[in-house]
Amino acid sequence: MFMPFPTEKDLIKSACHFGHAKHKWNPKMAPYLYAIQKGIHIFDLTQTHAKLKEVCAELQELYDAGKVILFVSTKQQSITAVESIGKHLNQPIVTSKWIPGLMTNWNTIKKRLKVYKDLQESFKSGDITKYTKKEQTMLRKKLAKLDIALSGVAHMTSTPDAIFVVDAVHNNVAVREALTLKIPVYGICDSNANPDDFTNFVPANDDAVKSIEIILNTVEEHLLGGKTKKKAETPEEEETLVSSS
Repeated sequence: MFMPFPTEKDLIKSACHFGHAKHKWNPKMAPYLYAIQKGIHIFDLTQTHAKLKEVCAELQELYDAGKVILFVSTKQQSITAVESIGKHLNQPIVTSKWIPGLMTNWNTIKKRLKVYKDLQESFKSGDITKYTKKEQTMLRKKLAKLDIALSGVAHMTSTPDAIFVVDAVHNNVAVREALTLKIPVYGICDSNANPDDFTNFVPANDDAVKSIEIILNTVEEHLLGGKTKKKAETPEEEETLVSSS
């Protein structure tokens, strides 16, 4: 079942309309801005609303096709929402420091993932007891570091089919890697970001907690709703085929 799409009033209540100070803007964002108030750029929420629908539709097409979408944001105020979307959509996430080469140097990252999984299995199976207490302590510390860096992408078997970035300026390395590999980039594009870096984007505030949450929650609910709707329609379609045969 689809959740109601947020209205423009909902977007205002969530502070989606606030951009950055006018001197920090990227001129390419001019078409998506409505005005300047007290030196701050204000987004045209009619366009924000329309673009949110577009982004949800494109991401849903990828998600329904079984594609992998990597959700990226190392901003503290976004972690809860990104973790939620990763858990409920079963998609990889990055919420701690971006590992340089995560996509462009995937073969090396894949080896680190194997080390990480092997260590996890050693502790889980009890095989770790074959090491001395000092070695176990060192391995436990190593596992803790790897867990922080790699837990969100532990189940990735290849580079993602697309990425969603909350703040393209803050996580510009992730964007650059995706562009290098021609991986589609989706996300929130604030007034200081370059819209040309995106395949499609939501022009909105990427700093306020409420703004980030309403956008990510809408994406999550829309993708989950689409899959639920598809499952619900399948029995009816099968019944129709049986009846007509």
